Amino acid sequence: MFEVSFIPAFKDNYIWLLRRDRQAVVVDPGEAGPVLARLADDGLTLAGILITHHHADHQGGVAELTACYPVPVFAPASESITGRTEPLHGGENLSVLGEMVRVLAVPGHTAGHVAYLVGDRLFCGDTLFGAGCGRLFEGTPAQMAASLAAIAALLPATLIHCAHEYTEANLRFAQAVEPDNPDIAARVAQVAELRRAGRPTVPSTLAEELATNPFLRCRQPAVIAAARRHGAADDSPVAVFVALRGWRNDF
Repeated sequence: MFEVSFIPAFKDNYIWLLRRDRQAVVVDPGEAGPVLARLADDGLTLAGILITHHHADHQGGVAELTACYPVPVFAPASESITGRTEPLHGGENLSVLGEMVRVLAVPGHTAGHVAYLVGDRLFCGDTLFGAGCGRLFEGTPAQMAASLAAIAALLPATLIHCAHEYTEANLRFAQAVEPDNPDIAARVAQVAELRRAGRPTVPSTLAEELATNPFLRCRQPAVIAAARRHGAADDSPVAVFVALRGWRNDF
C-alpha cells in the first residue's frame, strides 16, 4: 500500500505526495521547489503528476518538475495544462504506483476539473474543502451541485484530500447556516485544537463532511430554511446551493 503525506506550498496550499517504496507521485504541484526538496530529503524518485485543474497554484511547478523528471502528467483534457501528456475527461481508470485510480469529472470550480479516487482516498483539488466548496469561476451551479452530489455518493469512510487549509474559516460559515448543529460545534472545537498545535485539518472523512458541510447538506430542512432567508428561489438543491454560495462569497 502507498503512503500519503502533504507538502505545504504558498500560504495555504497542500501538495499531496503518494509514495510507494522509493517512487512518488504528486497531486497539484503549484510550485516545484518544495517538491524537489522533499524528493531529495526522502530519497524519492518522481514517477508521475496528477493535476485536478488549470489554476496556477495547482500546476505552476509542472514545467520545472518534468525538466528534472520526464514523467507522465495526468490532467484535464479541456483545460490548458503545462506539460500534460495524459489528457483526461473523467471516467478513466489509471494505474499509479500499482494502485487503480478512478478519475471523476467534477466541473464547477473550473470547466474541466477532475478528481482522483485512489482506494479510499479522494484527491479533489478545489471542488470540496473541509466544511466548504470551491467558488464557481467557470462552471454552472448545476454542474457544481452535481459534482458535489457525485462525491457525496462515495463511501462515507472516504478520506477527502482537498488542496487548501480553509476548514476553520469554512466552519464559521457553517455555524451561521446551522447554529444548532452539534456536529459543527464539535468540529469547530476539534479544528481549533489542531490549528493551535500547528497541524492540518485535512484529510477529513466524507462522513464528517456530510454532517458538517453546508454544501453537502442542501436537502436538510435547516439548511433550506437558511438558504431561503438568503434569497433561494425555491427548495431545490440547486437553488439552495446558489443561495449558499452567494452568501459564502460575501461572508
